[in-house]
Amino acid sequence: MSITTASAARQRRVNVSGPSSSSSSSSYSRLDKSNSKYTEDGDDDKKGVKWLLPLIALIVFRYMSATSNILHDCDEVFNYWEPLHYLLYKSGFQTWEYSSEFGLRSYLYILFHELAARPASWFIGDEKVRVFYAVRLFLGLISAVTESVLVVALSRKYGKRLATYTLAMLCLTSGCFFASTSFLPSSFSMYGVTLSSALFLLDKPAMAVSVAAAGVILGWPFSILVVAPVTCYCLLKRFKQVFFPAAATSIVVLVLSVVTDYYYYGKWTSSVFNLLVYNVAGGGESHLYGTEEPSFYLRNGFNNFNFCFVLALLFVAILPIAKKKYAPDLLVVVSPIYIWLAFMSLQPHKEERFLYPIYPLICVAASAVIESFPDLFRNKYDPEYRSVLVMIAKVLRPIVLGVILCASHGRTFSLIHGYSAPLEIYKHLEHHEDSGNNSVLCVGSEWHRYPSSFFIPDYVSEVRWIDDGFRGLLPHPFNSSLGGTAASPPYFNNKNKASDKQYLKDLEACTFLIELQLKRPYPSRGSDMNKWEVLAALPYLDRELSPAKYRSFFIPYVWQHMNVFGLYKLLRRIPE
Repeated sequence: MSITTASAARQRRVNVSGPSSSSSSSSYSRLDKSNSKYTEDGDDDKKGVKWLLPLIALIVFRYMSATSNILHDCDEVFNYWEPLHYLLYKSGFQTWEYSSEFGLRSYLYILFHELAARPASWFIGDEKVRVFYAVRLFLGLISAVTESVLVVALSRKYGKRLATYTLAMLCLTSGCFFASTSFLPSSFSMYGVTLSSALFLLDKPAMAVSVAAAGVILGWPFSILVVAPVTCYCLLKRFKQVFFPAAATSIVVLVLSVVTDYYYYGKWTSSVFNLLVYNVAGGGESHLYGTEEPSFYLRNGFNNFNFCFVLALLFVAILPIAKKKYAPDLLVVVSPIYIWLAFMSLQPHKEERFLYPIYPLICVAASAVIESFPDLFRNKYDPEYRSVLVMIAKVLRPIVLGVILCASHGRTFSLIHGYSAPLEIYKHLEHHEDSGNNSVLCVGSEWHRYPSSFFIPDYVSEVRWIDDGFRGLLPHPFNSSLGGTAASPPYFNNKNKASDKQYLKDLEACTFLIELQLKRPYPSRGSDMNKWEVLAALPYLDRELSPAKYRSFFIPYVWQHMNVFGLYKLLRRIPE
């Protein structure tokens, strides 16, 4: 039996290594090489990038963002940080959107961030500034986790190179660096879009659409356009598998939102529905808060992503060559870039934060274009053909990536060092408790750079606005006597008309004054040194007098000497 078995085994080996073996080997050498996307470049590791590397890298950079990020928009402060401060400490500013008459903002979104803020306030105690940064660290962690999933998903589906390029851009591009730790619904929608796209690439359509639905309802309802391609594609492919979990998720989040709004607004209402009615059905009046020309987002996209943004827009141009690699899945993932840019550019009111939901997708699309550089010069009839242009294209990939990352660092450096003075100046208040309790902090034209009540020590009893010519409606303190979050104060309106109660009439009541001193032909309030003493002053980039080509990106020596700087000051009244 053993002889027979050995003979059969030898016979099988002869058959395997016979004539058909040579043809099989020959077939592999040509056919498999032509069909493999990654063999030539050494990216044939099917396991892809491990979780640890992207997670650690992103956590490090999101920590840097949380601790150094500036406040880019007063809407972030007054519509999100201030209500959170009120829930924690029973004081803070209220905007008309939070009046129960209008109810445009979701308290469920605020409660989600209270999950980090409330425990932080217990452990940290009276140091409210640390609670502020604890919430930012919480946001940075969410961003790092969702982006790590995206990087891993890209590596498993398209190889390590594309994933590594995307990781580098997620870490260092200015747009992602700043948006990742901003307390804004558009940032929350960005987390949802990132995770939904990753789950889609990991072939988990039901989870992808459910996450997208939660991100839209809990974050920003208008971001439904960003998740529409992935959602529609998944529903068309696997309707039954996708629809019911997504519908259940949507219903649960909507019910939670309505119940939460009822608890805080004191009546049955839906902030999601109210926001949609105000902006869509009612036509909205966002133009009251400023309008921009259609090219605003193109300029803004280049400022925050430089050549990465240009390459991302060129993604559709490489599809005829890279169609087998990237269509349809990656095309579905990055298509919201074009949909969102077109839609938002048609709106009269434009803000930088409106682009946040597509920021990670810009990094993915640009990375795909860079990764495909050699494919532009390959001979499709002879996959083994290696031309000089192909070799140059391979060398060009890290060079282009390096230029993008260097320019991104220049943009980040310019913004942080040019505009971080307000955050730092307000921190100096905690060192002047000797001014006594019931001190009053007055803020004039700098109201829109107020960094939130988290930076106001307890000995300061009031923060008051003083009239410097602004005629729009300013936030008022939450009024507990009128019902707190359930109040509908008569001084609020949705027409951006100033209230006669928003300014402090008696300027002699001001203990402290926040002021930005610029090179202007008129004197500032704090210029009278007989009345005011300077407690702290830091340079602040004068945007109007600094040329855009010098202020937008940091260039050593040029940035310091070609831009104009003012002084951001904290002043205290000198007792008579």
